[in-house]
Amino acid sequence: MQLSRRSAMFALGATGLAAMTNEPLLAARRRPFFERIGKPIGLQLYTVGENVEQDLDGTLAAVAKLGITDLELPGFLGRSPQQLRAAADRAGVRFSSIHLFAPSPFYPDALTILNPAQEIADALNVLGVRHVVMPSLPTPKGFQIPKERNIGLAIAAATNAGGVAYWKKGAKLLNERAMALRPYGISLAYHNHNVEFQPLEGTVRGWDILLEEADPALVRVELDVGWVAAAGIDPADELLRLRGRVQAIHVKDIMASNQPNFAMQQAPADVGTGMQNWPRLLRAAEAAGVSHYYIEQDPPFANSRMQSVIRARAFLGTIVA
Repeated sequence: MQLSRRSAMFALGATGLAAMTNEPLLAARRRPFFERIGKPIGLQLYTVGENVEQDLDGTLAAVAKLGITDLELPGFLGRSPQQLRAAADRAGVRFSSIHLFAPSPFYPDALTILNPAQEIADALNVLGVRHVVMPSLPTPKGFQIPKERNIGLAIAAATNAGGVAYWKKGAKLLNERAMALRPYGISLAYHNHNVEFQPLEGTVRGWDILLEEADPALVRVELDVGWVAAAGIDPADELLRLRGRVQAIHVKDIMASNQPNFAMQQAPADVGTGMQNWPRLLRAAEAAGVSHYYIEQDPPFANSRMQSVIRARAFLGTIVA
């Protein structure tokens, strides 16, 4: 009996010691996620739509007032790099990434990913940006914007018609452009939607082909966790699977009513009000080595675009993960 009592006392002491030893770790885990990891909450300016094009200074000032200073550009917003940089400096924010599209019917006149590397580097040097993201592959040859049909469905149908060859060609383009930009100190990443996850031949997907054919030493990933979830895939699992390859994520939520699909369709929700398991997802992003976290939301919006940003920022600022 005495031995059992001693054993019990020893066990209690060991438990107490373990608790004290782990207390700093436990305390750290109770801190808000972004405070704990020391990284900023960012924003993809696509989220605020025409606001930023119509009132660049006012929009950047409003975003900065929320404590959001790490911004990703959806393009050049109809302005010169010099104008964009001056506005960012006035607001006290910085651009850390930019989306550059391939030439398409949607962006016929913009600086594209196919422009000479020197031209791209000159523009990005003004902005202070070192990361370029290709937000989609070139639309298939002959594609035209449909007048009556849903654009997302039309893009998905044309992409799937291209089959394996379309995705292999896309991976080749990513490698070539990444190689061209690398001497200028500029990295290239690819941003997904959900069309990439459509099975093509057997179980192979466009996503699998891109990841296999694109050189991981050259081409990183900007994982849009909303589009991943829209395809019926767990974003946390995908982040852990791509550990070391994910440069940034789009912090995006979708409604629980969203029907999994591969056709550029989703039911958007304000960040923190949808189906995403944010503690698990953010821990996976941290484990995967993610450097930038950009809030992004697609229309339609239940509130004003800026109200959705405010709501997302408030949620992310307090979440513990």
